[in-house]
Amino acid sequence: MSQKLTHDFVEERAVLVGLITNDQNESQAKEYLEELDFLAHTAGAIAVKHFTQKLAIANPKTFVGKGKLIEIKRFIKDEDVQLVIFDDELGPSQLRNIEKELECKILDRSNLILDIFASRARTAHSRTQVELAQYQYLLPRLTRMWTHLERQKGGIGMRGPGETQIETDRRIIQDKIALLKKKLIKIDKQKAIQRGNRGALVRVALVGYTNVGKSTIMNSLSKSEVFAENKLFATLDTTVRKVVIGNLPFLLSDTVGFIRKLPHQLVESFKSTLDEVREADILLHVVDISHPNFEEQIDIVHKTLDEINASDKPSVMVFNKVDAFTYEKKDEEDLTPATKANISLEEWKHTWMAKSGDSIFISALQKDNFNAFRDKLYEMAKEIHAKRFPYNSFLY
Repeated sequence: MSQKLTHDFVEERAVLVGLITNDQNESQAKEYLEELDFLAHTAGAIAVKHFTQKLAIANPKTFVGKGKLIEIKRFIKDEDVQLVIFDDELGPSQLRNIEKELECKILDRSNLILDIFASRARTAHSRTQVELAQYQYLLPRLTRMWTHLERQKGGIGMRGPGETQIETDRRIIQDKIALLKKKLIKIDKQKAIQRGNRGALVRVALVGYTNVGKSTIMNSLSKSEVFAENKLFATLDTTVRKVVIGNLPFLLSDTVGFIRKLPHQLVESFKSTLDEVREADILLHVVDISHPNFEEQIDIVHKTLDEINASDKPSVMVFNKVDAFTYEKKDEEDLTPATKANISLEEWKHTWMAKSGDSIFISALQKDNFNAFRDKLYEMAKEIHAKRFPYNSFLY
């Protein structure tokens, strides 16, 4: 299995490392490290320092330059840091070289996210998906985990050239991956039957970046107790509830949140979980309007929906957390150009986001504008329900 953070330790001390590159400016690098900090906190670690370096591209051997690596080594030794987390996926040789130099536990962003998923998976479905992703991540990195690569197996039935331990372990993991894929196919068939048994009720799916408040909206609409907290990936297992607004019943599903730089192993293994999104009649795209870079988060969600062929569905942009929205009011005498940080909530409501009419601004926590949100959802579900059950139209 992949190397995991030890959750028994209280606040394992860590440093975070990111790059300023041609594709990632200083502002983005800072924001991504703040998100990595949140991921580390979610996994049970505390980040004591952020390191950044400006490079055109990542160093193919050690991710950062030699001088920066020496600086990091000196800091972790002086401050008794046990863990270094890099903000991009590291290749096998990079991991090996960095571990040799720093002599401590090394994680990359992908491994950290996999660890969080592993700790939060509750059902057999999500546990199998995460385990598959972990093995797929581990397979090309086996070389860093063994010091006995040249040891040959011997004994009865094993004579001849034999095979190295690393080859044996690689074959075992490949067999395990094949077994998990078969298990997922079986679970997916069962899930498909369950979805088919729900009848022709209108289906509504909550989608969005992680930690934007989807589960809070789910709880408010369905009056249920779906787990929700201010941490990333609070929800992994898709939850489906029957909701009735007025006299109209429909199914509401809460799905795993999206995130930038999501490990491709997880994207592949969790595609079946997103069947609820693909088969939904309406998408509620939840956005954290209080986040300084919510527009980039919107783009990431749109790209993910494109990947799973779900971008053409009727949708509502639900701008959540208006109660947490803040902005810097610009002084009238300040002649410098205004930035996004100077735009008020009322001004945002009159930008491109509100022009189509398929958007609404709410606070799920404080229930601000929640009745209007329920009315909008009711009207959209009613239109689909009336087409599906025309003989019941007298009910509306």
